[in-house]
This record gives sequence, structure tokens and C-alpha cells, in this order.
Amino acid sequence: MQTSLKIAIVGSGLVGSLLAIYLKKAGHTVHVYDRSPDIRKINFSGRSINLAMSNRGWKALDGVGVGDAVREIAIPMDKRAIHLVDKLNFQNYGQEGESIYSISRGTLNRKMIELAEQAGTVFYFEQKIWDVTLSDATLHIGESERGEWEEKKYDMVFGADGAFSRIRHRMQRQSMFNYSQEFLNMGYKELNIPANADATHKLDKNSFHIWPRGEYMLIALPNLDGSFTCTLFMPFEGENSFASLTDRKMVEDFFEKNFPDSIEVIPKLAEDFFKNPTSTLVTMKCFPWTYEDKIALIGDACHAIVPFYGQGMNAGFEDISVLYEMIEKYGDDWKKIFSEYQISRKPNADAIAELSYRNFMEMSTKTADEKFLLQKKIEKAFSDKYPEKWIPLYSRVTFSDRPYAEALAIGDFQNGIMEEILKIENIENIWNTPEIDNKILELLNK
Repeated sequence: MQTSLKIAIVGSGLVGSLLAIYLKKAGHTVHVYDRSPDIRKINFSGRSINLAMSNRGWKALDGVGVGDAVREIAIPMDKRAIHLVDKLNFQNYGQEGESIYSISRGTLNRKMIELAEQAGTVFYFEQKIWDVTLSDATLHIGESERGEWEEKKYDMVFGADGAFSRIRHRMQRQSMFNYSQEFLNMGYKELNIPANADATHKLDKNSFHIWPRGEYMLIALPNLDGSFTCTLFMPFEGENSFASLTDRKMVEDFFEKNFPDSIEVIPKLAEDFFKNPTSTLVTMKCFPWTYEDKIALIGDACHAIVPFYGQGMNAGFEDISVLYEMIEKYGDDWKKIFSEYQISRKPNADAIAELSYRNFMEMSTKTADEKFLLQKKIEKAFSDKYPEKWIPLYSRVTFSDRPYAEALAIGDFQNGIMEEILKIENIENIWNTPEIDNKILELLNK
């Protein structure tokens, strides 16, 4: 337990709620502010990508004793189901028993707020934070940006308010604050596959479903009620883009041609397409993440990433695990805690941003490529025989809590080896032989 402080968290999302539980565990008074209404009292749909919980997320949840409560609302996915235009392939994610877990963002957010309240956190919804005084951790709250503001003084403020954080907005006005944001030229739109009449799933419920089509793709993740949350990723402009699909018939014809096996399972395709918003995808980086011992950014507020590795939430939760390690190590020395937290996390946040960007290419293009599928088979076979010598990149990121930066560096090294192996004559027929195993071992030891 630390000396008790009065701490405000701005943002009642997944990271803000879990952080509140950890700070309560450390002995603090915790208030969470959010400009939105209480998500437990409203419908949440239309702009979500289901979450894929993996090892880093579970470690953070289990670290404060709430993992089992979340497992009750999660569905294991042990493989990708790759929907080509004319056939369906399956590709296991990891070793036997290794899965990522599909969770509805809205369902999880409601659960996390409940758990944080049970731990003693006080939530203030529909409270608009317009500014923060960095030097004394004072929040400025009001109905409008130019209206009258109320001041709320705290010992410390955490900005967990997402990619467009108001807390970071104030920090950006310091000198020597580095900041960048980069939007993809593609967006995403939520669609829905409803359950069968008996509440069973229309597709395999333990798979992450992908329809890879190069510059655009469709994905579907299972929900507890038998439905799937689908997400269509497409360029905003161009031949196959959101801008090119302007009426019901065009949408239906596009899906009939490009995702033929999805037509019969998405009954409200055109209705959802035009009703649900088209959202943007942004990578945001900044530094520093903290100000003295008063202010700290966490989660998307300091490292928003695109969703193609399913690590956004997991990386935000891992921020909390690392922060708490520093709390246990340095006691009440918050300057040291904040300094070590940001030094530890920044390289790893940059690494998962890079990996997430690259994984779009893997999901949208390579999963349909025979050479790529052969590479995955070779890696898996070799890894099964020599688990101490080869852990595939995906497993390093998803089924491990080793640093993301380490996974990126080793992944690049391993990919170089695979490029050499795939050049070997007749590799398609001799890939699972001692000759190839020995060649990989030789390249590993170079």
C-alpha cells in the first residue's frame, strides 16, 4: 500500500476502469470522469470492433483478481477461418490449447465499470473535461469549451481518454513534447451476423473469420448470444471503397461478388451498411507520457494503434501491469514510478504500432497466399520440434508477455531466415524434412 492520494482518471473505458481497480488496490481514493453517459444505461453498437483478449490482457486482469469474471463473457478462438472466394481454410493460432478470446467491447466495458465500482471507485459521467493544470493536477470541467468551468483539485491525474485525449492536448503545449498522428486511407464499418433461431452461431464459433481481399477485407468475431460482430475494412476512396458504394444494390452486388458466402448470413447487410458510421483508423505516438509526479497518460491516450494485431486493449492493460510493477518497486516515489513507466513502455508501444500496421498486410493479402501459408506450416513444424529455438512472431506477441520490441526484432530475424528457406528448390515437397530443419538450425546459429 502507498500513502493514500486523491487521484482522478479521465476516461471510463477499458484502461481507465482497470487502472482504477489497481489504484484502489494500492490504497488511493479514485474518481473517474467521462464526458459520455454511463455505458450501462445506453445501447452500444455501430462503431465497434470486437476485442481479442490475449496473454497480456489476462495477466493484467488476473493481477487484480478480475480475470475469471471476464472469462465468463469471453469466447475462445483457437484459429483463423480464412474465407477465400471459392473455399474455406483454417489456420491454428498457436500450440494446442492456445486461444485468443473474443469479447464484445460494450459488454466488457460495462463489466469493468461494475468491477471498478465494487472496488470502491466513484464514477462521474457526462462530465466534460476541457483542460488540466499540469503543475497542480487541477481538472477544468464545464458544459462547453468556452463556458464557465468548475475546478476539481487532485493530487494526480491520469489521462485514459483515448486517441484524441484532452489531457494529452494540454501536455502537447509544453516545449519538447513530440507528437505524431497518421491516419490510414481506409476506414471501417460494423455489420452483424445474427444468431440462428436456436441461438447457435451461423459460422464456427471458435474461429476468427477473415475474408481477405487485398486492399479490403471483412472480419467476424463471435458473441455470447450466437451473433457475430463483423467489421468491413475498406479504403475511403477509389474503385473498391466506401465512396463507391452509394446505394443498396451496389452494396449487395459488391458482397455477392467479393464475399459470396457472407450474403446469406448478413440479412440486414444494406441496412447496417448505411445506418452504421464509417470510422477512421489512426496511429498516434507521443513523448513524454508524464509530467513530474502529477500527470500521466496511459493506453490509447499515449499510443493509439490500428487494430490489426488485436493488441490495442492488451497493450493498454499491459501499461497498467508495468505501472503497478513500478509502484511495488518504488513505493511513494511517483517521479521515479512515472519516469520508469514511460521509459519501459515507449519502445514497446512503438513496436506494437509497427507490428499492427504490418499485420493488415498479413490478414488482408498474405492469408490467401500459398507461399505465406507454406511459411506458416514450416515455422509451426520446426517450432514443434525445437520449441526452445523458435517461437513464431504471432505467438511471441499474443501468447507471451515478453516485450513487444523483442518480438519485433526476433520476428524480423526469423522472417529473414524463412525468406532463405522458401528460395530452396522444391521446398513445397521437402519442407518437413531433416534437411530443411538442419538448414534452419544453421541459419539460426550464423
